[in-house]
Order: sequence, then C-alpha cells, then structure tokens
Amino acid sequence: MLQDYLVRARASGAVFARSVAFPPWGLTLPGSIQLSLHTVLRGHAWLWLDDAAEAERLLPGDLAVVVGGRDHHIADEPNPGTCVSHEQFWAATADADAADPGASVFLCGAYRLSGDVGRSLIQALPPVLVIRPSAHDQVHDVVSLISRELQESAPGSQTVLDRLLDVLLVLVMRASYEQSSSAPRWYRAAKDPRLGRALQAMHEEPHRGWTVPELAHLTAMSRPSFARNFERALGQTPMQYLTDWRLTLARDYLLAGELTLEQIARRTGYTSPNAFAAAFRRHHGLPPGRWREANAPVPG
Repeated sequence: MLQDYLVRARASGAVFARSVAFPPWGLTLPGSIQLSLHTVLRGHAWLWLDDAAEAERLLPGDLAVVVGGRDHHIADEPNPGTCVSHEQFWAATADADAADPGASVFLCGAYRLSGDVGRSLIQALPPVLVIRPSAHDQVHDVVSLISRELQESAPGSQTVLDRLLDVLLVLVMRASYEQSSSAPRWYRAAKDPRLGRALQAMHEEPHRGWTVPELAHLTAMSRPSFARNFERALGQTPMQYLTDWRLTLARDYLLAGELTLEQIARRTGYTSPNAFAAAFRRHHGLPPGRWREANAPVPG
C-alpha cells in the first residue's frame, strides 16, 4: 500500500547542498519548501520552527525531516540572532574548508513530491520528524550515498539523487508511521492479512468494476463481516474507499496533463468521460478541466 502511494509521488529536481560552516552560524529556510531534509556529517546543529527553546539537537547521522508551511531554522546554537537567509548563508560559506576540524559539515535537501498523491503523503507527516539511526541502519547508509554523490558530481547525479531521495522517503514514511498513532488508516489496515488483500486489489486494478461480494471473497470473509471490518478499520465503506482512490488517481492524471479525459475515465473505472466528469464534479464541485486549471502547479 505504501508502495502504491509512493510510486505516484516520486521526487523530481531534488536540490541538495553540502555546507561547511564555522561557529557562530545559522540559516533560515522558507516554509515554501515542500519537504526539507537535514543531516549532520560532522559537528552538530540545532533545528527549530518558531521557538528556539524547543530546538532539537542533531548529531552526526541524525536525519531531520521538516514539512513545509512554516519557516524553520538550523544553527550551531539555538540562537535566532545568528540566522540569515539561505542565500546569504551559502554565499558566506562557499569557500569554507571542510578539512578544518573546527568546521561543522551538514547536508540540506529540498524535496518536491509530484502530484496530489505526494501532497497527501506529506500531510500525514508531523511538522518535524527526527530519526536517529544506528551506524548500520538503512537511513544511515542512504545518507552516506547521498553525501558521496554530492562530492563526486558525476554525470547523471541529479537522477541518482532523485532516486536516493525516493528511497529515503520510503524509510522516513515507515519510521513516521510506525512511531505515530495518527498514521493513515490505510497504512494500518494494509497490515491486516485479510483486509490488505482487498485494499491491494483495489489499488492494482482501480479500473475494474469491483463489488463488495468480490472483495469479500478475496478476504475469505462473509460479505457482512468484510463490510463491517472494513468500515471499522478505514472509517468508510469499501465502495467509498474505492471511489476516493479512483479520484485520487484521477487528480494525479489531471495534474500531469498527459492523458485525455477518456483515458483517465477508462483507467479509473468509469464507463465514459461524461460518467467520470459527473462523479468528479460531485466530489470536487468543479468539472475536471476547471479543477485542473485551478490546481495546476505554478511554473518555476
């Protein structure tokens, strides 16, 4: 299930910066960044949102994930007075020598997830998540690969960084959902060996005309038992969930702008473009074309 969401939310144009700085140092990153990642390679750093008194200390290997919406700050001490804009910070530290043992070395990454599915994944994360992996943890290994890729600047580096960031996001999502009581209901339900089969079927074949009896048969439960357990776990009926997933895919297709309405209708289980448009309008208050115009990403 997590894979089904993530495969439609791949990173694109990931921007990473490897910074070297000497105390006192600090920078402020804007809330317009959809998702930020920070990790310390040497030394330490403090990270906070609005109140420096609530700053989290990051040590080498720690990974901090910050969801966009509010500005956040990272510095050698939790002191807002040292923080400058990221443009000023990187201009001032461009020539710093990483070989100097007194320097702090850290990575900052800006992550952009594509489409509507990506936005829904980010909304399920807390504002700040700090992961403290062991030396042989997968997160630690991926961060090390990103660091090496940044230093080498080989051909195809951007593609490598984008894909490494995809892997890192999977690991971050797992860690967040496992630690949180507010993980998406579909994530918890997917772990149920019976409900998981029905969910997977709907995700793999959203175009199919599923019925509750067919889905119940996949779970080896009676129709009433399946419907009851499904609604208890996900807070909606199987058909409501299927409709929501179909329209989630449809929004993603509309934002991508690569398919016709007829193709989107066929891929999401509607018999015609008119049937799809009517269902879309019932749920979103706008026909598909006008919704796409209102929600198209701003260039740049």
